[in-house]
Amino acid sequence: MPPELARRIEVLLRTKTKMPPDYTVTIGPRKPSEIPGYDQISVMFTSADHPPGTPVTFLISKDGKTLAQFNTYDIAKDPREVVSGAGRPGRGGPEGAPVEIVGFDDLECPYCARLHAALFPALTERYGDKIHVVYKDFPLSIHPWAMRAAVDTNCVGAQSATGYWNLVDYIHAHSDQIGLPEKTVDKANMMLDKLALDEAKKDGLKIEAVDACLRKQDETAIKASMKVGDDLGIEATPILYINGEKFEGAYPVEAFFKMVDGALLAAGVKPPPPYVAPVTSGK
Repeated sequence: MPPELARRIEVLLRTKTKMPPDYTVTIGPRKPSEIPGYDQISVMFTSADHPPGTPVTFLISKDGKTLAQFNTYDIAKDPREVVSGAGRPGRGGPEGAPVEIVGFDDLECPYCARLHAALFPALTERYGDKIHVVYKDFPLSIHPWAMRAAVDTNCVGAQSATGYWNLVDYIHAHSDQIGLPEKTVDKANMMLDKLALDEAKKDGLKIEAVDACLRKQDETAIKASMKVGDDLGIEATPILYINGEKFEGAYPVEAFFKMVDGALLAAGVKPPPPYVAPVTSGK
């Protein structure tokens, strides 16, 4: 590349980025690009305090008069395929509903419990059978009885989606009481097993099968679910995917509804009227 052209590129980049003078700009040779009328160059920015990083690719017109950046992203894959809730106990609408919400949940996580309480039954009241909700297990190692809770709820869920969600609802609502009064893991495990058996009896499930599952404590399916979360870069809970769009953080329920409404529109389904938060009188 002619020095004069390299100089023009360097001055432009230094001006646009307000680059400190101690940085060195190294411009690589011109190479063919996939964009008609443009070549590509790699530019490296280094300084004594900042070792070489990843080169930045720019496009330069054949006549050397225009510098540009151009990024391409693959959008061929349906975002809903990012994570699947297939085979999991669902609530709300059926599998194949316009919007699928997949949550990664830890039953000992207080933040999960708060989000769970905030969303249910608000979700089903607002959207009815337009949404299908499933939870995938992601018990964190910092929570000593979370794995047991995941296994136990799945023992019930293997026979009854209703029983699964009843148990999940109860554990999230009473997680601060699990293990009392001793506050030991053994006590928590005993309570969780009893809750699962009680739910199985209430729902008329095959008690022998549930009891055998509880005794076995097979963590294989839970660890497979955790591997899915790991591959997605999940490090904490709760995390929700709304037709593949990630939702995390302490946002008001209005923000969540806005994302669901957008997913419905994209699926060709008219969402409910705009959500209006209830008015509370302060006294």
